[in-house]
Amino acid sequence: MRFEELPLVGAFIVSPERHCDARGWFARTFCHDEFAAHGLIGDFPQCSASFNARSGTLRGMHFQCAPHAETKLVRCTRGAVFDVLLDLRRGSATFRCWHAVELSETNGVAVYIPAGIAHGFQSLTDASEVYYQITERYAPESSGGVRWDDRAFGIDWPIHPPILSERDAGYADYCKVAADE
Repeated sequence: MRFEELPLVGAFIVSPERHCDARGWFARTFCHDEFAAHGLIGDFPQCSASFNARSGTLRGMHFQCAPHAETKLVRCTRGAVFDVLLDLRRGSATFRCWHAVELSETNGVAVYIPAGIAHGFQSLTDASEVYYQITERYAPESSGGVRWDDRAFGIDWPIHPPILSERDAGYADYCKVAADE
């Protein structure tokens, strides 16, 4: 596996090293020891998946607050998605900055998302699937999010208009959330 640091502090692209032959390919997608060697958390007690029927489906921007803040390892196992990380860690050198990566079944890469970074994605293909390895169990009382189109961040989503859930469409603007803290 190859680890490439992203512009957001503590976030990485994790690329498998595919071993190809006439049958296809084989690759490790996770190794606890290699994650530890890079100073990354590698204990994932929960795994989740999402299926997105239509291109343009947008899920995000989600996070879990302390004491259940999540670190995630996310990959696209079918189709392709525009994956977005948004740093909401006060005191971070990249606070309120975002970075996007295309995850696809073709490139096979995963993104490592530290706790305190909100996550979301938009499906670039019909019938995409996203697989999550998560360091914390889901805790609804700690679940939160910010608007996908909040001007405070200026995320440049590729497909307009997006297909959204009521929950994702209803998040407050960040400035309103921050003022309440």
